[in-house]
Amino acid sequence: MSIISIIIIAIGLAMDAFAVSIANSCNLPKMKISEAIIMSFSFGFFQAAMPIIGWLAGSTIKDYIQQIGYWIAFVLLVGIGIKMIYESFILDEDEKKSSLSIKILFILSIATSIDALAVGISFSCLDINIYFPALIIGIITLFFSGLGIYLGKKFGHILESKMEIIGGIILILIGLKILLEHTIFA
Repeated sequence: MSIISIIIIAIGLAMDAFAVSIANSCNLPKMKISEAIIMSFSFGFFQAAMPIIGWLAGSTIKDYIQQIGYWIAFVLLVGIGIKMIYESFILDEDEKKSSLSIKILFILSIATSIDALAVGISFSCLDINIYFPALIIGIITLFFSGLGIYLGKKFGHILESKMEIIGGIILILIGLKILLEHTIFA
């Protein structure tokens, strides 16, 4: 998989954390720089760790699913993309926002990185080594979380649901690309 594909996947995965960062910065008007750094690091760390966990889990079963791995990657990525788009329309503002307690931040970090777990499983099915992509995913998520906090302070609620939609569309397109590469263009 090319570095550009990894970056595009990372950007798609970072959109949940980006949207949550925007929501939290809108909800916490006096967020301290230390809180912003902790939030960004937490989202980045979990986004990097979850694909590794998914890859390790997927590696144990990949011999059984090698022939259909690209279908699994397609279904997972498209499913995650659709979920992101759906949630951008149905969740109300109270569900999207939360305070920055350690417990809430931990829950948000895990929730926004579940998609990355599925990507790790997909990567194991495609025989892609996960460590470099996980690092890229974590760094890009850390960056987008920081950017989300900044933009949330500046522009508020205008961008929040649109970013989840864009992230969902990106994941769907990557899923389609993987499917087409292994079927029509194989």
